Amino acid sequence: MNIAEALAWLDGHVNLETGVGFVPDRQRGAPTLDRIRELTALLGTPQLEYPAVHVTGTNGKGSTARMIAALLEASGRSTGLTTSPHLERVNERIVWNEEPIADDELARVLTQIASVEEFLTAGPSYFEIMIAAAFTYFADVAVDVAVVEVGMGGSWDATNVIDAPVAVVTNVALDHTEFLGETRAEIATDKAGIVVPGATLVVGETDPALRSIFVARAPETLLVRDEDFGVVSDQVAVGGRLISLRTPRAQYDDVYLPVHGAHQTTNASIALTAVEAAIGHRLDEDIVHEAFARVSTPGRLEVISTQPLVVLDGAHNVAGAEALRAALTDEFAAGPRTLVVGFMREKNAEEMLRALDASAAEHLVCTRAPTPRAMDPNAVVDAAIALGIDPDRLDIQPDVRRALARAADLTATDGQIIITGSLYLVGAARIALRAQSGASRTTA
Repeated sequence: MNIAEALAWLDGHVNLETGVGFVPDRQRGAPTLDRIRELTALLGTPQLEYPAVHVTGTNGKGSTARMIAALLEASGRSTGLTTSPHLERVNERIVWNEEPIADDELARVLTQIASVEEFLTAGPSYFEIMIAAAFTYFADVAVDVAVVEVGMGGSWDATNVIDAPVAVVTNVALDHTEFLGETRAEIATDKAGIVVPGATLVVGETDPALRSIFVARAPETLLVRDEDFGVVSDQVAVGGRLISLRTPRAQYDDVYLPVHGAHQTTNASIALTAVEAAIGHRLDEDIVHEAFARVSTPGRLEVISTQPLVVLDGAHNVAGAEALRAALTDEFAAGPRTLVVGFMREKNAEEMLRALDASAAEHLVCTRAPTPRAMDPNAVVDAAIALGIDPDRLDIQPDVRRALARAADLTATDGQIIITGSLYLVGAARIALRAQSGASRTTA
């Protein structure tokens, strides 16, 4: 198959992320790793050919995984990284030494998976195929280590066919409750399922009420934020943060991190501790400075332009929205704000708007993220009115492109346009804004 044929084949599979292709029995069925185990077995269990760092958590796992990969690469190790969802191209999900998988390589690996599909007891999902593709590609290029971000939860996530010597839990908050449980303890239990006996577990979650859940997984070493590692100092700097971090092995001072949000410094401390655990010794300070200086977190407090300030952030739950709100207050000059929002239908729109402090925004543009799981923007408007927001400040636009155009019309050059609510919205906005920027340069 060429890349177009391979992607068409991939898109023909059940996709939990978008809600495409579900049948009731599949959606409500008991969680299982049987399909991914059978698929990877047919592919030769490629995930067992290299060590891995396995990363889960309610928020921050993608950014933390990227930081771990950057540190490993800077230390001279060939590194695979798999994350989800993608923002613009599916290739983003499979990265080798900072380079997304090329189209011809992706087509080759997907063709290999398609060739064994007929021997499977049950058809794999989109996510299971992409995880199998990542594991296979990493084996093909002989990575020294893979950094694997969980898609959702942990115990029953398709990534959980690896036996990672280092596991990471960034934090635990309420999200995906329809799948993971309705309490933080239930969610923590699911996430702790990535820990194999004898592994090192790095935990960014500090709630002592959840400690026993992680201890019960019998890690050989348990490293907990604010006890064994953490942030020593954190200052806002131009374009990011200037931080000092301590780990069980060392302290690293005056490290520049070119991303926004105090929560990212916590992610950095988790990442650094995880990498030390993976390699078994402290890192050279120059390597730490070099690695963090080139970290990027697309779609997470990503500044696209100024005058007006345009920020993309894929906050998709209350905790993420609160972190976005705090970062905007701490790191950006105050100005009239236009929020462009699009949520998934399983979210509570009132809670999300409250967390974003939508009542303080000059304008709220409600739109639909480009996914079948998107919430109707009329429901977002209803939630805003229920919060007491003046209907004159509300706007509905049917798609992301028109929502961005409307936000630009409403916002003065000294204002802010904040685009948030889901990574699907942010990905579509990135594409639209880049196209708009290219058109402007062409015209000029």
